[in-house]
Amino acid sequence: MDQFNSVNSDSYKKKNILQEFFHSCLGKIVIFLGVLLVLYIFAIITVPTKKMMLEEAFDNIQECLQDNDSIKADEIDEFINNISRTISVADTTKTNKEVLNTFLKYNTLIVYSHLGFKTVHIVNGIYPQGERIGIGLFQTVISTVNYNDLVVTTGAVRGDYNKQLNAPVEVPDSLYTGENPNVQPYHYQGDTEN
Repeated sequence: MDQFNSVNSDSYKKKNILQEFFHSCLGKIVIFLGVLLVLYIFAIITVPTKKMMLEEAFDNIQECLQDNDSIKADEIDEFINNISRTISVADTTKTNKEVLNTFLKYNTLIVYSHLGFKTVHIVNGIYPQGERIGIGLFQTVISTVNYNDLVVTTGAVRGDYNKQLNAPVEVPDSLYTGENPNVQPYHYQGDTEN
């Protein structure tokens, strides 16, 4: 019997206030919020500079212009390429100078500061309000550029604007099938037999 009482008395020892706080729901929430606060302070301290944001975004754009050999609307390829662009550096010897000059002429990069991170937006004729192409946090610029966001060609969207839409069609003699019969519209007169 003494043995039973000694086991029970050990398992029901009174916990100190700190242990009870850590094991309570409120304690877990406070610990979680504390970790988030530390991460947020670390993010604020390690936000990339504006110069770094512009350099990395321009590097990512050069890589986007270089490896654009897939379908231009393929979002999965762009996502995978953005992962590799984030951790690599562009080879400037492979850049097409004409395309790069067109890009520089018709596109503008703007950096916006937020709480704990920065974003790079591209402004051009397609996106006059700006489109995000990079996110900077923890001293890293994450590429989100898509080839369709860049203006690298110019010209008319449609062909000849003064072309007559219903121009007469010339039919060659070899395709001549005869004259169209003179067809009059049929108007129902009712049943004339009854």
